[in-house]
Amino acid sequence: MAFIATLTLNPAMDLSVSTARVASTEKLRCSPPRHDPGGGGINVARVVKTLGGKSLAVYPAGGPFGDLLRRSLDEIGLVHRPVAIAGDTRESFTVDELETGLQYRFVLPGPSLAHQELQRCLDALAALRPTPAYVVLSGSFPPGVGLGFYDELLALVRRIGARLVVDLSGEPLRYAVRQGGAYLMKPSLNELATIMGQPLPSEAGQEQALRGLIAQGCAEIIVLSLGAQGALYACGDRLQRLPAPDVPVVSAVGAGDSMLAAVVLALAEGQDVHEAVRHGIAAGAATVMRPGTELCHREDVQRLLRMAQDVH
Repeated sequence: MAFIATLTLNPAMDLSVSTARVASTEKLRCSPPRHDPGGGGINVARVVKTLGGKSLAVYPAGGPFGDLLRRSLDEIGLVHRPVAIAGDTRESFTVDELETGLQYRFVLPGPSLAHQELQRCLDALAALRPTPAYVVLSGSFPPGVGLGFYDELLALVRRIGARLVVDLSGEPLRYAVRQGGAYLMKPSLNELATIMGQPLPSEAGQEQALRGLIAQGCAEIIVLSLGAQGALYACGDRLQRLPAPDVPVVSAVGAGDSMLAAVVLALAEGQDVHEAVRHGIAAGAATVMRPGTELCHREDVQRLLRMAQDVH
C-alpha cells in the first residue's frame, strides 16, 4: 500500500467543550474537555489511518502542548516524527453552544519557526523510509515561515519521487498557485475566491476558475470543497460536480482535512479521481456528524458510500 506523509507546520492541541449558552461577563459552565491532536496535516494523517491507510505525520513541537501532542499521537497509534523547536506548540479551542447549535472556534497563533527548525522538518521528510508516494502540506504557515518554503518542499518532493498535495490558505495558497508544481490542491470556495480575487457564487464562475487554474499548471487535480453542496473537481479536460449526503451537522472542525485524507488515500490505492472525490465527500460528511474536534469514523464513511451507491 502506498505510504502518505504529512507536514504540519503549525500543529495544535485542540480543546473542545460545550456549554448551554455563550454570554459575555457570565461564568460559562462547560462539559468535561476533550483534547485532540490537531492541525491540517495531523488531521489528514489521522483520517488516513482511520480509513485503513498507512500514514506518518511530521511536525514541529515544543513546550507543554508539544509534549501533550506527542503523547496524544502515541496513544492513538499514529506514526509520527516530531521536530523539536524552541517555541511552544499552540492550543486552539472550540465551544459548542447547546441551546442554538452554534459553534465558536478560537484559533491561536503558533510559535515562530527558525530557519534551522524548518530545515529539520525537511530533513525528517527526506529521511523517511520507505519513501512516501504522497506528501501532504496542510495547515497555516506560522510566523517565521517565508513563502519560499514552498519551493524548498516542492524541490524535495520531486527529488524523492513523491507527489505534493497542497491544502493552504491566504498568501501561501496564492503563492503555491503562482509557482505551480503540485499534484493536487483542495481549496474551499472562500479560498478559491481569494485566489481569483473575486467572489464566485455561480457554478459557471467556479467551473471557469478551475479550468483556468488547471490550464496554467498550478496542479494536475483541483478539488473544490463546497460543504453541504459536495465538491467540484477538475482534472485535465474532466470537470464534474458531486453532491454531498444529507447528514446532521454537529461540528465542522476537521471536515476539510477528512475530505482531503480520503481523496489522497483513494488515489494512493489506485482509484480514479471521480471515485477518490466520492470517498472524500463521504469522509467530510462523516466528520461533520461528530462533536467538537472529533474526526470521522470508518463505519460512517463506509455507510455513506453505500448509501450514495444505492441512490445511483
